[in-house]
Amino acid sequence: MDPSTSVPFYPVVEFGPAMRGLAIGAVGIVHVFLAQFAIGGGMLLTYLQWRAGRGDDLARRFIGSFFKYLVLVSFVAGALTGVAMWLMTIQVGPRTIGLMVDEFHWVWATEWVCFFVEVVAGYTFLRVGDRLSDALRLRLLALYTGAAIASLFWINGILAWQLTPGDWVRTHDLWAGFWNPSFWPSLGYRLAVAATLAALAAILVVGTLELPRADRHRLVSVIARLMLPMLAMPVFGLWFMAVIPDDSRRWLTGGSVAMSMFLGIAAGATLLIGAYALVGLVWKHLYASGATAALLLALAFAATAAGEFVREGARKPYTVRGVLYSNAIAPDEVARLRRVGSVADDPYPLRDAARYPNPQLALGARVYRAQCSACHTLAGANALVELMGGWGLEQQRLNVAQLQRTKGFMPPFAGTAAEVEALVQLVRWEHGDALERAWPASDDPAALARIQAWLDEAGPFAAGAVAP
Repeated sequence: MDPSTSVPFYPVVEFGPAMRGLAIGAVGIVHVFLAQFAIGGGMLLTYLQWRAGRGDDLARRFIGSFFKYLVLVSFVAGALTGVAMWLMTIQVGPRTIGLMVDEFHWVWATEWVCFFVEVVAGYTFLRVGDRLSDALRLRLLALYTGAAIASLFWINGILAWQLTPGDWVRTHDLWAGFWNPSFWPSLGYRLAVAATLAALAAILVVGTLELPRADRHRLVSVIARLMLPMLAMPVFGLWFMAVIPDDSRRWLTGGSVAMSMFLGIAAGATLLIGAYALVGLVWKHLYASGATAALLLALAFAATAAGEFVREGARKPYTVRGVLYSNAIAPDEVARLRRVGSVADDPYPLRDAARYPNPQLALGARVYRAQCSACHTLAGANALVELMGGWGLEQQRLNVAQLQRTKGFMPPFAGTAAEVEALVQLVRWEHGDALERAWPASDDPAALARIQAWLDEAGPFAAGAVAP
């Protein structure tokens, strides 16, 4: 096989009834939440130290308590989930992460240096901060905060590139990809989120301190000022929506019920937090109890989770916009796979191959593994059995052959007519009775001809894509 036209095959990791996207999403949401909290925590601590240097003893007393929470949560849990993210992405999307590392390895190395500085500055403050002068404490916290923001700066460019690679698609210039259209709105929005998360966590910590209510009230009023950047979040959000591709914007604003729902959750939760924080805490100087802070923090977690689903979903049907589909097949590889088959060169054996009553169903299982398992299971989350089970046989064949028309946020089917039929028969077998041993193979030439005609009619490119 010609290496220049080959599709790399990686082992597929299965997560039972949880699809691979949910597995990595669960780890990613927790990591993003903790990482943004760590950045905002640095902002808050730097601000409080500045106040302490100007005689605010209450701010000074709070720094020690809050920083312990910051270190325990963000450094330990954040670092662990960061490592878990690398392990998960390597297993779930090896071709995508390989492309990202190949293009941005020096950017990523720079981000790691920033993270190293952040860790060293943080632990230095934890160990010797109480023995330093106010001026040195402020500089050390400013170093920690600057390194944390710099780390976000570099990683944001890589993540934003996945959705809006800009001129990189044509030039493959690193900086054209890094300074992509959604870089600045994404960065501004994440910084505002980071400040908000830190303020909410700090207010929660205030409720645990043995202080007079008046002191706790004053601390809450001071800390709440860090949520003022929320005023800019609608601007960054609208800016982001304006620069993403047109079809992505349509997915989020009605084209995909799930994505519209997640966008609504993110916007609604953010609006509730902003209204209470800016009106109640900043303007009216109301007191927030620990229970209230916990509820607001839970809403913030929901907004973060929904926002990450929106960011991931907006890229569909790609993992890297215009470059790599969500099933790790490149757009210019589809036409060839339509001729030779999507699994003709797949070297990996099929798990539990003996359970399939005929070779056609075994082929369907391999096709599912190669083209569908990134976003679907057979009988678990987002299951093909449930999504396709209510369709008639001809409708199943048509809809799979013309996936990019069936659902515009899905990549085109990248295989032969025989593979379409094998996948359809597999779903029908699973939907009926997977314990049934007698399942006749379907090899009607007329049916295969119809499927081929549907494949040719749809073409090898995603909905909205322009053929090269």
